[in-house]
Amino acid sequence: MRRRTLILFFVAVGIVAAAIGGFTTIRRGFSARDNPSAIETYVAKTARRLSVSASKRNATNPFIRSPEVLAEARAHFADHCAICHGNDGSGKTQIGQNLYPKAPDMRLHDTQNLTDGELYYTIHNGIRLTGMPSWGTAEEDDDSWKLVVFVRHLPKLTPAEEREMEALNPKGPGEKKEEQEEEQFLNEGQPSNPASKQPTHHNH
Repeated sequence: MRRRTLILFFVAVGIVAAAIGGFTTIRRGFSARDNPSAIETYVAKTARRLSVSASKRNATNPFIRSPEVLAEARAHFADHCAICHGNDGSGKTQIGQNLYPKAPDMRLHDTQNLTDGELYYTIHNGIRLTGMPSWGTAEEDDDSWKLVVFVRHLPKLTPAEEREMEALNPKGPGEKKEEQEEEQFLNEGQPSNPASKQPTHHNH
């Protein structure tokens, strides 16, 4: 009897908490400019933790940190991830700060304290109801594991590495047009290449 009473009590508390959370959300609106409430954050973190099985959470990364793995993962991150997370992993980008929830600073404890398996699972499968897409294929993929190595390296990222990544970031149409115009301007100032001229024929 007492157990049943406890169960009913916790169910009632859950219903009340959900009602309060729903009422608060409706009053605040559904703007993506807000930060998630403490309840939303707790529920999201709990759901993420429960969605990863123990075997996947404790999975061992098949790749170790090496110059080759870091270089490959750094280039991959710059091309695919930096648009939201920034080259340094801070999340301080126009897209990253306008997502709901905002892109996290992956150099901090909330990300760095995750296991390699949890990081891999997040990269590979994405997170529902956020801006985090799934990047992996249906099967286990090496690129996602290498990105885990790079995420671990983010707190130690050097300015030289960050500059190298800037050259690998995807360029928008505006940047491409600007580069083309700049290249055209520079080429116009160069003397013509004699080799490109057509030979002149003289009639004797």
